[in-house]
Amino acid sequence: MDDPSKKPERAPSEPLPHEFPTEDERLLESVQNHMAVGKDAWRIFRIMGEFVEGFEDLSEIGSAVSIFGSARVRPGDPQYEQCVETARMLGQAGYAIITGGGPGIMEAANKGAKLAGAKSVGCNIELPFEQRGNAYLDVSIDFRYFFVRKTMFVKYAEAFVIFPGGFGTMDELFEALTLIQTNKVRDFPVVLFGSDYWRGLTDWIRDTMAPEGKIAHEDLDLMYVTDNPADAAAHIVRRQGERLAHRR
Repeated sequence: MDDPSKKPERAPSEPLPHEFPTEDERLLESVQNHMAVGKDAWRIFRIMGEFVEGFEDLSEIGSAVSIFGSARVRPGDPQYEQCVETARMLGQAGYAIITGGGPGIMEAANKGAKLAGAKSVGCNIELPFEQRGNAYLDVSIDFRYFFVRKTMFVKYAEAFVIFPGGFGTMDELFEALTLIQTNKVRDFPVVLFGSDYWRGLTDWIRDTMAPEGKIAHEDLDLMYVTDNPADAAAHIVRRQGERLAHRR
């Protein structure tokens, strides 16, 4: 007979009951839903603390590349193995690797960094379901707030490599493109890995957004699409070399 006091096991992707909201959810609640007006002002100190911790832990990692993609990809999948190789090559070229710290493409990128002997960094996030850091991290930082975590991905990276992924991956991609387009960051390569996956999106950007004047035609050059790990790594190394030469 089942023990009624024993809690049932929960699948990794199963949300926790609603009475356990994340800090992001609490922050984004409308004011009308707050138990007491004024909580947001005090929450500022917790946000400040996350920025301070992130700045302290990442300020000495050196040149780095942030790699994104689906958490649902498993070892043995071609995308997983291509990501391992891409991160390994970037690590050998002298870059630390920064990811979201979780499974899938994140794990593959951190594994590649470890194989190269490069610094392997995971910026984990509090979610309604548990996400454990993967086994290939040298530096692991836990964040409550998505916007603080996203700042770290950009601030401490020289480039992004975006593997196929879902909404979170798209969020990181368009965040980077917006920052580049508005000159908030400069000389920042964005590599899209997997031409078949990205073709529909890049075709729509080229054939719909640009002709309607929603973006400039030169904005199409902000993304570099490839299917080859060596090409992805070489593109980032080449762009950094051009940037350093221009500064001399």
